[in-house]
Amino acid sequence: MRIVTVAVMASTLVLSTVSCAADVETGDNWHPTEGFALRSVQSHMFDGINLTEHQRQQMRDLMQQARHDQPPVNVSEMETMHRLVIAEKFDESAVHAQAEKMAQEQVARQVEMARVRNQMYNLLTPEQQAVLNQNHQQRMNQLRSVAQTQQSSPMTELSSSSTR
Repeated sequence: MRIVTVAVMASTLVLSTVSCAADVETGDNWHPTEGFALRSVQSHMFDGINLTEHQRQQMRDLMQQARHDQPPVNVSEMETMHRLVIAEKFDESAVHAQAEKMAQEQVARQVEMARVRNQMYNLLTPEQQAVLNQNHQQRMNQLRSVAQTQQSSPMTELSSSSTR
């Protein structure tokens, strides 16, 4: 079951990268808070930070270069995974190998986007970096709270159902 979950997640990540890249390509007034580089966990990386027009232009240039350098999404890998999922007989080792291959491609994309985000971060002034770091810490605290709630929720359901 874990392998199927990995396969589905890998496919979803690839599809979200494609759709977000398409959004960036078609956006006339794109700026860093709207780009696909910032729609992942760090989707609001630059929220609350007032960028100068020069910084916006530099970030647009970085994203344009990143899109140019990024290899296209490998649709044939997604097709291969689909064929494995709909096969009459489930081949766990083949799905595992395909999921690993797709995950490695996704890792390469994430590393590249982290490099671009680092370059964007280094365009900020120290004051802007401080705001970004403060915003990040607030989001992490919110995520920790949500994760903690999700972890305690099944325990609450189990304890309430066992007392009935």
